[in-house]
Amino acid sequence: MYLLNAARTLLASSVICSFAAASPVVIPSKFKSEELGKRDYIISPKVFIIDMFPPEGDAWYGIPEFDLLGQNITVPGISPLYNQVHCTLSGDICQVVTGESEINAASTISALVFSPLFNFTHTYFMIAGIAGVNPEVATLGSVTFARYAVQVALQYEFDAREIPDNFSTGYVPQGSVSPSEYPQSIYGTEVFEVNEPLRQMAIDFAKTAVLNDSTDAQAYRANYASTAAYKAGSEAPGIVACDVATSDVYYSGALLSEAFGNFTSLVTNGSGIYCTTAQEDNASLEALLRSSLANLTDFSRIIVMRTASDFDRPYAGESDIFNLFYANQGGFEPAINNIYLAGIKVVEGILGEWETVFEAGVKPTNYIGDIFGSLGGTPDFGPGSVFNDNPVRKRSVSTKGRSSIMARGMMTR
Repeated sequence: MYLLNAARTLLASSVICSFAAASPVVIPSKFKSEELGKRDYIISPKVFIIDMFPPEGDAWYGIPEFDLLGQNITVPGISPLYNQVHCTLSGDICQVVTGESEINAASTISALVFSPLFNFTHTYFMIAGIAGVNPEVATLGSVTFARYAVQVALQYEFDAREIPDNFSTGYVPQGSVSPSEYPQSIYGTEVFEVNEPLRQMAIDFAKTAVLNDSTDAQAYRANYASTAAYKAGSEAPGIVACDVATSDVYYSGALLSEAFGNFTSLVTNGSGIYCTTAQEDNASLEALLRSSLANLTDFSRIIVMRTASDFDRPYAGESDIFNLFYANQGGFEPAINNIYLAGIKVVEGILGEWETVFEAGVKPTNYIGDIFGSLGGTPDFGPGSVFNDNPVRKRSVSTKGRSSIMARGMMTR
């Protein structure tokens, strides 16, 4: 073990030195640290916060509970805009800003988890960002915790003006021929499921927070009260257990939102609850899954928290265009504030019970992982694991006219 740690330390030092020599970095004053480039040890965080853009990251700076700017470590391969990981001096808590969209998230998290500068084998990762929200499930300022992350835009797409009369949307699952048919061509990133007992513990911690709200958000959400299905959208913000949709496209409107809600239900065998909309989570989770396969991270130690900044569809009588471009929804500031207000309770809860509960890990009672079953076990959604002989056999596959589809992706059995 000593030799292994020594080897990792030597590699970490050489990476820092070679990167610094090849690519000098101008460090903003608030991120400067004497620790940068002088460490001779590996950081082993207990909690690692994943944010996507600066307002989310800034929510954690200057807080009374801990100083995330105690150490600022330049990590090769993460975002060129946000090229440092920030940690407390103890190294117990760290944070990265990935940059927005799936490619940025996947690239940053991949570089991070495979970096020799850290030991993540016992780290709890908490994705902590803002999101759009479905008024059928939650409202502006709400704090949501997901069990499933669904890559809703990984589908065929037709312009809605050119779809057949019997189609409800221009989105059709890969390899299928209608919007309601389960994907027949599977890439592997369509759905991720995280640790349900851990999610419930995070929810319990977050429920002790007093959430922020705004008068503008209160006024705007009141417009949703006229539609019975949007009752949740008209109420005060709270802590909600529901799922997150991932799409690089920042979409708005009832038709697209309903289509992606239907897809969420379809690919989770009816158990997923379409709730929040974001651009990164499936990408981050895929990177964390691959590092778990390499025994560098533990996929059972992931929390996906999203706070609601804006509605994914308009209220009755409002246009889609106005809802997205012009409406003063008032949800952005409360959503940013609630990342910290709810998130700090989760961080403190994990650290406060580290030795008694969290160091050993929270054993999942549900399947965790991707749609392929890459980490073992049989997914409780999708076609079943491709790594064993017991796939789910609930959906037939018609191969007529599908030769090109079969050539592009894995067909379900």
